[in-house]
Amino acid sequence: MKYKRILLKLSGEALMGNRQYGIDPERLSEYALDIKEITELGVEVAIVIGGGNIFRGVAGAMHGMDRVQGDHMGMLATVINGLALQNALEDKGIKTRLQTAIKINEVAEPFIRRKAMSHLNKGRVVIFGGGTGNPYFTTDSAAVLRAIEIEADVILKGTRVDGIYSADPEKDSTAVKFDQISFKDVLLKGLKVMDTTAFTLSQENELPIIVFDMNKKGNLLKVVSGENIGTEVNV
Repeated sequence: MKYKRILLKLSGEALMGNRQYGIDPERLSEYALDIKEITELGVEVAIVIGGGNIFRGVAGAMHGMDRVQGDHMGMLATVINGLALQNALEDKGIKTRLQTAIKINEVAEPFIRRKAMSHLNKGRVVIFGGGTGNPYFTTDSAAVLRAIEIEADVILKGTRVDGIYSADPEKDSTAVKFDQISFKDVLLKGLKVMDTTAFTLSQENELPIIVFDMNKKGNLLKVVSGENIGTEVNV
């Protein structure tokens, strides 16, 4: 395997499958099987998951809700998704731990870096819920922060498109896909990979990001094996 320890970033919307809201058990099961495949090959896996399938703080703020209150609701949404993913993984026989940035001791461990790294060393999948624990920060920022803290080799951003394009491929048929691109060129071209805070943090720590289609079976294994799948952002 090219990568020994990865941070897999999944959006909350990815869990919806073909639904308009909530969690699709079939999609969860598919993801769990893909993750099991790489853990059995010795890859250490940490996961950060969004909450957009349930609630977004930004969306709430647009309709008059207090932004901080909305973001706290969004953090709880990521914990719900984390519990669902944990259940799906354990159903496949994968040992997991759910750690959250906000204390919910009855359902998850609080995030402790040393404990998270110990779990990873023992072959457990660690799911990080609750974002960074702070309002105004996205789960992309949480993904980069946790990846740096646990000394991950790479951030794998699983999406519904197969990489980074010059324009939105779902709206522009002339969009060109990049196989590799530098952090600097992403910023110069104004491409949307992550929010600016998360992207800059990754750039400053020289932590590569690979954007790939998580919904295609076998792609996760191909990425960690070093195959040219998706788009790699690097220095």
